[in-house]
Amino acid sequence: MKKYEVEGHAESYLPDGKEWKLIWHDEFDGTELDTSKWSFRTNYWGRKSNTYTTEGVELDGNSNLKLHLLEKDGQYFSPYLQTGANSFDQLILQNESMQNPWEGEAGIWPLRKLEQPKFMHRYGYYEIRCKFQKQPGWWSAFWLQSPSIGTTVDAVYSGVEVDIMECFKRNGEVTSGNIYGGYGDDYKSDARIYYQIKESKDEYHYFGVDWSEDGYIFYCDGKETARSKGPVSKVEQFILVSTECMGYRKGDLKTPSSELTQAKLPDCFTVDFVRVYDEMEK
Repeated sequence: MKKYEVEGHAESYLPDGKEWKLIWHDEFDGTELDTSKWSFRTNYWGRKSNTYTTEGVELDGNSNLKLHLLEKDGQYFSPYLQTGANSFDQLILQNESMQNPWEGEAGIWPLRKLEQPKFMHRYGYYEIRCKFQKQPGWWSAFWLQSPSIGTTVDAVYSGVEVDIMECFKRNGEVTSGNIYGGYGDDYKSDARIYYQIKESKDEYHYFGVDWSEDGYIFYCDGKETARSKGPVSKVEQFILVSTECMGYRKGDLKTPSSELTQAKLPDCFTVDFVRVYDEMEK
């Protein structure tokens, strides 16, 4: 991996053999989140999520984004940032008594209008420098998703979930890889592996993916971890920097996991930067 200098900030580590140009980034300078770049995901499968929140976002004045785990009256919350939107974000179930997502005014077609994306891109190198949460019961991730994932029989044309980094446990175990075909019966995965990372002195780690027509190459701290050759999305995708509390996806969607209730606050997932590079034409 070769270094790429960004004035006043930590350097990037980019794959060898290509020339790169920086096309989009957030260094999280200042004290307020740049909402021209980021939106919040607040819904989960057509419902208002009980655990996603627009609160708990801090820029610490030292070019760090901190996404905090919050607790109120025994319920837990954490922020979920994205640069685009898809069907996750469409509020279909207007209240919890609705059993059929197509009841009432929702209608079955067309799908509800999506939020205009703030950034989407196809191909390139996507990189984060981050420091993990320390408490159990919630996880952090850096990934790509398409507005149309699962809407065609061929993921090449509807998009792929690219999990550049997911950290479910604070024991050095991280996963990366792809999900394609949608999230129901068509769920499939490729190059989805778990690996151990070595602790660094400052606790920061680099994660990236080189997405090209030839496939995906995943990196951690400058070293290749996995490769995927298919299917390769040909559609633009958006970026997500997310945290999520465990337990709220099952049952009544209101119950935190027992592991989460053991978390000692404060705790946060810290991001130094997010950057996107394009390969320069030779």
